Amino acid sequence: MPAIDHVVLEVSDTAESDLFHKTAFDLGDLVQVRESQEATSGFRGFNLSLVVSQPSTVDSLVGTALEAGARELKPARKSFWGYGGVVQAPDGTIWKIATSSKKDTGPTTRTVDDVVLLLGVAAVKATKQFYVERGLAVGKSFGSKYVEFDVPGSRVKLALYGHRALAKDAGVPAEGTGSHRIVVAGDTGSFTDLDGFAWETAS
Repeated sequence: MPAIDHVVLEVSDTAESDLFHKTAFDLGDLVQVRESQEATSGFRGFNLSLVVSQPSTVDSLVGTALEAGARELKPARKSFWGYGGVVQAPDGTIWKIATSSKKDTGPTTRTVDDVVLLLGVAAVKATKQFYVERGLAVGKSFGSKYVEFDVPGSRVKLALYGHRALAKDAGVPAEGTGSHRIVVAGDTGSFTDLDGFAWETAS
């Protein structure tokens, strides 16, 4: 079964970006960086989501991200689905930190349960089929709105949203041009999907 080992963020300043991610979230080698000067502007078509166990963990991670230089896009607050907030790193990457729990049930930790790559795509059904043909199994699917893949052993989970819906969820305008500035590294081989997201074999 194909699996994602890590994601690579293509950034203008690798030292700054690497320091931010270590300071804000400390995800080890799940998120790596490499230099790129490819043009990009506006919404890059993806978000990275950190799923945690309780609101105090959300607050802790959002807090260190803001202290490390992130910009707040959506303040952490309760919603119908739980509790969460959205920040944008200095390198432009959008991070959502969320929990399905609306109240704390234990001491505050900084444990991240899941890292999820959310791709904003033009046609959810077509992109779902594209990935199914490459061996990814669908875990949850809500028509043309949302797809979550079930990839046992994958260190990073993968989900699809409509492009505009994902931008709205992040609190940013949907318009954007140029490079996505992200590469997905795993054991699926090298290819580019229907929306221009690049995959490569993890080294």
